[in-house]
Amino acid sequence: MIDPHVHLRDWEQKDKETVLHGMEAARRLGFTHLFDMPNTSPACTSRALLLERLALGGEASEKTGVSYHIYAGLTNDENEIREAVHLHSELFPLIVGLKMFAGHSTGNMGIIGIEAQRRVFQILADSRYEGVLAVHAEKEELLHPELYIPGHYETHSDARPAAAETESAKDLVSLALETGFKGTLHICHVSAASTIAYVSSMRDRLSITMGATPHHALLSRRDAEDESLMLKMNPPLRSEENRDAVFSALLDGTIDWAESDHAPHTRSDKENGASGIPGLPGMLLLLDRMRKAGCGEERLKEAFGGAVIRTFGLADEDISLPSDPLERYLEVRGEYWLDPYRTLT
Repeated sequence: MIDPHVHLRDWEQKDKETVLHGMEAARRLGFTHLFDMPNTSPACTSRALLLERLALGGEASEKTGVSYHIYAGLTNDENEIREAVHLHSELFPLIVGLKMFAGHSTGNMGIIGIEAQRRVFQILADSRYEGVLAVHAEKEELLHPELYIPGHYETHSDARPAAAETESAKDLVSLALETGFKGTLHICHVSAASTIAYVSSMRDRLSITMGATPHHALLSRRDAEDESLMLKMNPPLRSEENRDAVFSALLDGTIDWAESDHAPHTRSDKENGASGIPGLPGMLLLLDRMRKAGCGEERLKEAFGGAVIRTFGLADEDISLPSDPLERYLEVRGEYWLDPYRTLT
């Protein structure tokens, strides 16, 4: 299996997790590849830091057998954008793609406003970038942080409404078409039915994919009312109708693949409002739920690695799915991290 969206910690965040720790857990769960995100601390937006991170991931890969890849993080700086394009060309598939935050999330790497985002797309088009651009799609102008009540995690959905995600996706598609972007635009961790419908309607106009997390497919705003679960993440959990739409779209292939958005924190971080939850074990719970819902094995192989291989242009390999995903989930879930999914089992 492949998880194309993880936030492994380490460096200044060793108290949360190390790269080796996360990759060893991934091995036990049955993953063969992890794609790490660049909003590390410090952020992987330069050649030096990306090479340092790849060295760290390479060491962990030798010990675990799990293949480590990372996205190069994009900033507002033209030279850094062009360097990221060059690094992707030079080091692919170790640097597997580029990542842009269209709104601030953990790490404050947001490229805010449509003009700044247009400039990024234009530079990528001018540079003839044809790889994957993964985007955290939330329109900053539509966020309402004042509506979040600390400790009442369900109110995070009021602070970061579904419209912020959908409108950001519309901006991104518009900019890709306007600038002649030739790569694949990937909308990360979709959480809203309106986003799914819009992206689906644009597939005949550009190369665009979607990913969905276990928490957006299995949990809802109602679950976030249980304060002990600390279910706060970006984008937040939404209504049961949105949750059902995400799950159904994963089943039928409208959403291309599952991605964990694995992002562990310490308990004190969560108590102080940090966004993000451990996600790797949840991928096994999602696999189990999809299989029990009647999803065929070929579609499951697509959702848990096949579509990623094809979209990113990786070397072809057979996707092996565990026959006992629930057992593996139960074995690993509480051994490494707090378990945000425990009420589902």
